[in-house]
Amino acid sequence: MSRIGKQPVPIPDKVKVTISGHTVSVEGPKGKVSKTFAPVVSITLADKKITVAPTADTSRFAKAMYGTARSVIAGMVKGVDVGYVKELEIQGVGFKAILKGKQLDLSLGYSHPILFDIPEGILITVVEGTRLTIAGADKQLVGQVTAEIRAYYPPEPYKGKGVRIVGEHAERVRRKEGKTVA
Repeated sequence: MSRIGKQPVPIPDKVKVTISGHTVSVEGPKGKVSKTFAPVVSITLADKKITVAPTADTSRFAKAMYGTARSVIAGMVKGVDVGYVKELEIQGVGFKAILKGKQLDLSLGYSHPILFDIPEGILITVVEGTRLTIAGADKQLVGQVTAEIRAYYPPEPYKGKGVRIVGEHAERVRRKEGKTVA
């Protein structure tokens, strides 16, 4: 049984939760998030707390899913209350980003600009053309947008040019030694 799944999820005062069947909708000051969960978990709302439990089905999948469902619901509540933020840094000569309405224009050394459509529920701000802040209420969507932008030009190992996540471990972007003349 899941230790995390047994704990109830507290709901702050400014957050509104509605449960209909296996769909949980959470609304707060930062936005609205809705997710549907597998029918092997039962989700109940009582006394400003959400509790998740496996249904009568005691399969291995049901036991695994109720801890996951509780963790996802806790992330939804935190997202609409506080929000999630990721920061990207663009390094390289001539590399920059510009916001154009609902599109992000990335100049990453290719022969053409890259136009990235910003999804609904995501707020992107650009500082000095090289620092991007991606914010939103949905943790999964913020991470997905960050990964898609980084994938256009991941940091390369020789000069370190590319798009990197701020605070990314140096082990993940390992620098290589260049060619030496013998």
